[in-house]
Amino acid sequence: MTTDKVDNAQRTAAKVAGVAGLLGFVLVVFGNYVLLEPLVIARNAADTARNILAHQTQFRVALTCFIAYGIGAIVLLTALYIILAPVNRGLALAGALFRLVFAMLWLIAPLNSLAALRLLGDASYLKVFEPDRLQALARVQLAGSFDDYYVGLPFFGLAATVCAWLWLKSKYIPRGLSIFGVVGSAWCVFCAFVYLIFPTFNKIVNDYIFDSPMALFELVVSFWLLFKGLRISTPSHQNSTKRSS
Repeated sequence: MTTDKVDNAQRTAAKVAGVAGLLGFVLVVFGNYVLLEPLVIARNAADTARNILAHQTQFRVALTCFIAYGIGAIVLLTALYIILAPVNRGLALAGALFRLVFAMLWLIAPLNSLAALRLLGDASYLKVFEPDRLQALARVQLAGSFDDYYVGLPFFGLAATVCAWLWLKSKYIPRGLSIFGVVGSAWCVFCAFVYLIFPTFNKIVNDYIFDSPMALFELVVSFWLLFKGLRISTPSHQNSTKRSS
């Protein structure tokens, strides 16, 4: 279906989607790579525990960034539904629901991280455990956040694939960008399922490559929606009528 008009609700939703998409990207990068990652030492539970206890505020700010990202994801899916529902209401709803499931799974990660922080606390009921055991359990909780993301990734990929297809059908954004989105998002879905079945798959294909094309697509679309808005496609027969008149 090719749309030949865009209403005010869609225009407003495009701006909201652009802001939500860009803000979500910033929150994830800042929370994960700037705040959280420096505290987590691979294969060293004791050093990780010491870092977290020494920088609890930094750790909690990272978790707040992740919660804010989850809220932004819900805002984004609502805006995308408003934009894309006129193209195909059923597919737009499916894309919104897939993204909602991802957002819910994403929000489990902060819960695991808070559980890790509780294990490293000084509550009296924790005294029955040795410190190294508590540190190991806390590290397991943090590792669970990694699993939360990769269980949610197929849903994220499916949401992006559906939206990319609707972008292609609507012609609201450039066709080449839409095609890149379909391919990159479908690739993410494939990698996510293969990785869940074969955990060593990331030794063949680096796990950053799973979702990087899809993330790039969503980032570029966010910029496009915020600064360019929705393109209006005029049917060819209307153009012909205008020329003849």
